[in-house]
Amino acid sequence: MPQEAIVATPGKTGLFAFDPARCDALSEVLAERWWAVGLRGILAIIFGLICLLTPGIAVGAFVIVFAAYMFVDGVFAIISGIRAARGGERWGLLILEGVVDLAAGVVAVLWPAITLVALVWIVAIWAIVSGALMLASAFSLNLDYGRWWLALGGIASTIFGILLIIEPLIGAVVLTLWIGAYALVFGVFLLVLGFQLHSKREAQLRKAPAAAKKA
Repeated sequence: MPQEAIVATPGKTGLFAFDPARCDALSEVLAERWWAVGLRGILAIIFGLICLLTPGIAVGAFVIVFAAYMFVDGVFAIISGIRAARGGERWGLLILEGVVDLAAGVVAVLWPAITLVALVWIVAIWAIVSGALMLASAFSLNLDYGRWWLALGGIASTIFGILLIIEPLIGAVVLTLWIGAYALVFGVFLLVLGFQLHSKREAQLRKAPAAAKKA
C-alpha cells in the first residue's frame, strides 16, 4: 500500500492511522535496536535449517526445538519493542508479539504428550496471531526503514498459519519441512530488515556531527 494511501488524519489512533511525526520517532528507536531484529532473523534461519536438515525428527524432539526457538525469539521481540513502546502505544504490538511467542513456547513445554494435530494447531494459531501483529507494526515504520520487509514477514507468517489450518492432518515429516521452509523465508526477511535498519542508523550517526557543526 503506498504511503499516501494510508489515512493520515491527525489525532486518529486506529491501528493503521498514519502519523508522520510518530513514525519518524519510532523508526529511529527501532533503528537503534537493529541488532535485535537481525538476531531474530539469524535465529529463524538456524531453526529453519535444523528443520530442513532433520525432517525425520520425532515430535517430542521437535517440540523441544520449537519451544526453545519461541522463548529466544520472544525475548528478542520484546527487546525490539520495549523502548519504542514508550514513545508510541502502537509499538506495543511488538511486545505483544514477543508475549505470544513466549506463550506458545510455554504451552509446548507444559504439554509433553502433545499430539501432532494439537501441535499443528498451536503452530497455526501462533503463526496467524504473530503475523497479524507484525503486519500491524509495519505501518508504524517509515517506508525507507524497511516497512515492507517487516510487512512481508507478517504476511508470510499469516499465510503459513492459514495453510496449516486448511491442512491440519499433515504428517510429522511434512510439518517439519513446512516449518523449516517458513522459518528460513521469515528469517531472511528479518535479516534484510535488520541490515536496512543498521544502514539508516549509520546514516543518522553520520548526520549528527554535521548538524552539530552547523549549530
